[in-house]
Amino acid sequence: MKTKADIGLIGLAVMGENLVLNMERNGYTVAVYNRTVEKVDRFMDGRGKGRKFIGAHSVEEFVASLERPRKVVLLVKAGKPVDDFIEMLIPHLDQGDIIIDGGNSHFPDTIRRTAYVESKGLLYIGTGVSGGEEGALWGPSIMPGGSVDAWPHVKEIFQSIAAKVEDGTPCCDWVGANGAGHFVKMVHNGIEYGDMQLISEAYHLMKNLLGMTYKEMHQVFKVWNEGDLDSYLIEITRDILDFEDEDGEPLLEKILDTAGQKGTGKWTGIEALNLGIPLTLIGEAVFARCLSALKEERVAASKILTGPKPSLNGDKKEFIKDMERALYASKIVSYAQGYTLMREAAKEYDWDLNYGGIALLWRGGCIIRSAFLARIKEAFDQNNELPNLLLDPFFQEKVGAAQAGWRRVVATALSNGVPVPALTTALNYFDGYRSERLPANMLQAQRDYFGAHTYERVDRPRGEFFHTNWTGRGGDTASSTYNA
Repeated sequence: MKTKADIGLIGLAVMGENLVLNMERNGYTVAVYNRTVEKVDRFMDGRGKGRKFIGAHSVEEFVASLERPRKVVLLVKAGKPVDDFIEMLIPHLDQGDIIIDGGNSHFPDTIRRTAYVESKGLLYIGTGVSGGEEGALWGPSIMPGGSVDAWPHVKEIFQSIAAKVEDGTPCCDWVGANGAGHFVKMVHNGIEYGDMQLISEAYHLMKNLLGMTYKEMHQVFKVWNEGDLDSYLIEITRDILDFEDEDGEPLLEKILDTAGQKGTGKWTGIEALNLGIPLTLIGEAVFARCLSALKEERVAASKILTGPKPSLNGDKKEFIKDMERALYASKIVSYAQGYTLMREAAKEYDWDLNYGGIALLWRGGCIIRSAFLARIKEAFDQNNELPNLLLDPFFQEKVGAAQAGWRRVVATALSNGVPVPALTTALNYFDGYRSERLPANMLQAQRDYFGAHTYERVDRPRGEFFHTNWTGRGGDTASSTYNA
């Protein structure tokens, strides 16, 4: 075995263990360290036994075991632990060595850390890693950004351990400067929130409106996974619906209906608000989780507040087909919104993002992987300046074909009192985006009435602002015009 490691990793939790096993399987010698050193010994005597690993019991020993330029991957909890380890590592590293944060860090932290680490003569990479423990072991989607000069030193390792699409292309490529990699991972997670909420609403409709059994729902998702909706999340939903507890009853029925979250979906929504992008579906998916957490309140409210008893008047098979159309169209909206956010962020943070390439990064290994992403790659390969996925001819046609069924599903759900916030907001966004004229003229009139905030006119050039003395009692002085 080599006396020096090709790369090192700090943080031997589930993701860290699986990632180093992936690296070793692909031919690399890996140094491992954990603040709780017992984990190092346990790994070296367990899953790492007899393999090309070098265990270290201190940061000094760990750094000394690495080939130059040293490449150190941090897979620790986001936030202060990352900063703490950076400070621990810097005194032991030399110019040109590379620190890599592979956790779910917030992209502004990565922007800050890149500048800080570079100021010390070192290089920094903030990389999104998606795919869960299974992906980490067998091939995740990897989204690196940070110090551009670092990429040639890690490219071979990253691309060898990443998931591959059908032609062998790795689901890993350089995303952009400073925080670009973690930003793209954040948007990935936001879209993941949206996809999961949409699927959960479809399940809710099947169960509460259509009265379907778990076996029947399993069969529908099995069929869906063989068509346009072919994806990892549809696949695991199919399997979840067929999974039985020890007593033979569906396990899903026994799981408490309160959803947790780690913050990446919330971050996506906050950044959308900061940049003025209508990320309505992902925002609604985050709020749906928040509402689910109010379990005790909902239980109490269910005994007081009343609504219609769900009952479908119509053909169940046709409604299931409509649900498939609604799910697909809403999914298009979710990705359209996510890509719009990335486009605006690229302007704000001066990133040169390859939108078709990002779709390829998500094509395999990650949680939102689906056949659908190949179409997104094609759309941006044909037009990297495409302002919105809904305007791509393929997706335009798909939404057009789905629209009638989509409307029937939303209308039926609302009239029967079954909450479908993500399906509904997706349709509202579509209708708003295709509207030549929206009622924002009323908003502007109201703002000018009570606050002299001014307005533009349709019969005058853009950029000219006007104020009206609506009551005859106000003056002619207007407020300055700006967008917060």
